[in-house]
Amino acid sequence: MAARHLSNVAGAIGFILYLNGIAELALASAAPAPQAEARQVLLLHSFGRDFKPWSEYAKAIRLELERQSPWPLDLQEHALITARSADDNPEAAFVEYLNALFVKRRPDLIVAIGAPAADFVQRQRARLFPTTPMILAAVDQRRVKYSVLGPHDVVAAVSIDYEAAIENILKVLPDTNHIAIVVGTSPIEKFWKEEIVPVAKRLEGRVKFTWYDAYSFDDILKHAAALPPNSAIFWELMIVDAAGVVHEEGRTLSRLHAVTSAPIFSYTDAFFGKEIVGGPQVPVLEAAERVGAAAVRLLAGEDARAISVPLTGMGTPKYDWRELQRWGISESILPPGSEIAFRSPTIWDQYRLQILGICAAVVVQALIITWLLYEHRRRHLAEVLARSTMAELQGVNRLAAAGQLSASIAHEVRQPLQAAAANAYAARNWLAAGRQDIDEARSSLDKILDSVRRANDVVSGIRAMFDKDRTAKSPVDMNEVIRTVLTLINLHLRRHRIELETDLDNTIEPIEGHRTQLQQVILNLAMNAIESMQSCPKRILRIRSRRIEPHGALITVQDSGTGIAAADLERVFRPLFTTKSGGMGMGLSICRSIVEAHGGRMKVSSPAEGGSILEFDLRCMPQQ
Repeated sequence: MAARHLSNVAGAIGFILYLNGIAELALASAAPAPQAEARQVLLLHSFGRDFKPWSEYAKAIRLELERQSPWPLDLQEHALITARSADDNPEAAFVEYLNALFVKRRPDLIVAIGAPAADFVQRQRARLFPTTPMILAAVDQRRVKYSVLGPHDVVAAVSIDYEAAIENILKVLPDTNHIAIVVGTSPIEKFWKEEIVPVAKRLEGRVKFTWYDAYSFDDILKHAAALPPNSAIFWELMIVDAAGVVHEEGRTLSRLHAVTSAPIFSYTDAFFGKEIVGGPQVPVLEAAERVGAAAVRLLAGEDARAISVPLTGMGTPKYDWRELQRWGISESILPPGSEIAFRSPTIWDQYRLQILGICAAVVVQALIITWLLYEHRRRHLAEVLARSTMAELQGVNRLAAAGQLSASIAHEVRQPLQAAAANAYAARNWLAAGRQDIDEARSSLDKILDSVRRANDVVSGIRAMFDKDRTAKSPVDMNEVIRTVLTLINLHLRRHRIELETDLDNTIEPIEGHRTQLQQVILNLAMNAIESMQSCPKRILRIRSRRIEPHGALITVQDSGTGIAAADLERVFRPLFTTKSGGMGMGLSICRSIVEAHGGRMKVSSPAEGGSILEFDLRCMPQQ
């Protein structure tokens, strides 16, 4: 009786839909034509827009179509209400309605959502847009008639593994001995009951099964509320119950969840999010994403026979943390790799940063105090070591310079010694000749003493330059330092035919510093300049000193050599950096350290006309 009544209602609805289609067609003929570039997609629902799980698939497919499509879309959605009963009489009217609705422009794509819609379009393909590309979506592979697929049809099927879903119940609730299966009486629900029955038979003797297709939904609620311990509920579908009542929008699942005395499981995450404990489920979003990708390819004109959509199987097991807590299911018993959703944050989760911050602050304070004590000690030792190392490096640098200047040093010492020897020979000759000229002898001895004194001054100056530094500072005349160094390098200048230009400002006040170190700076800069000009036709060395107000001196050493590459200007003062094949790369680094130790700054530049300029400034001692 209920089935006949439903059939009559469906027939009437089909006729009404047909009349509505004619009316919409008349209105469409008077309306302006849609934009040519828009793609028209017909979404065909199995039962209606509010029937789970297909409503969730439809929602996800709409989002994926809009996300992936490069064109504007005109989505037309219609529902195949005849799937609620076994009566096919209203289908003809529904086909006429769809043909009338799209008489002026056929849809560019048909997406059938769910097995009833897929079965309908496959049976009516010859009468329903036979050349329009079509996707059978959210349909289990067992419900697809692959033998009648046409050249314009693409299947985006899913694969439901009921055995894995029920085994999951026994895995997370190992004491389970009773499972109630929620399933209705519509044709599709009867089909899936027959698919679950073999799984149930394999578990006979271990688990007792109760089938709710013989119950009205009110009776289902009463039975579920009184389930014995160690029971579970498996939700398949509830579209039409035993009383012939149609249920939609998932409200039935919410009502069952409110009264049940056992946890609820299912096969698809379309039901997941509030009432379902979880497990391996068909992922709706993954299936929808694949449908969207195939739809875009079809809308772009690609041959349907070249499109193969991967089967969407059961996904990674995921569980609702709230349901796990409600039913006392331990996370340790869940399958490896399971995902936990809707976890309520603990105090640690909520205030983790604050707790960590407090602990970190205490630890950091202790570490900072320890580190400061250690760093103070380490810095003190490092400073001592650095001073010692720098002194040693300066000594090594001076010894290297002494080797380079050996010829000049020998020349400067030899000249007064030769003069002393000549005067001594002259005095001896006078005495041998019997001449008693006391004045001549005295004059010769004075000249010998002058020559010896000059040699002693040269040796003392050289010793002062190449001896280890004295710690005490003293007033230093920078012009005198420059002249002393020029005396030592005079032979090198002549040997390499280098023209020397000096411009020394006599108004410069004395520098408070180490004479030996400042001599080393001038010597290193001058010797570097000489080396850089050895291969140049024009060789000029310019050394200048200038007074800087109020109390300072600027020393400049300029050469006409090969210059310094722009890329090397920032690196020349780095330790161990050198452009000379046999250089140590310490000379300019030591020079800058000495200048900075005297409160000055050193910089280098390479002018456009060639060569290089090194200059440094020093603070002078203000006159009293």
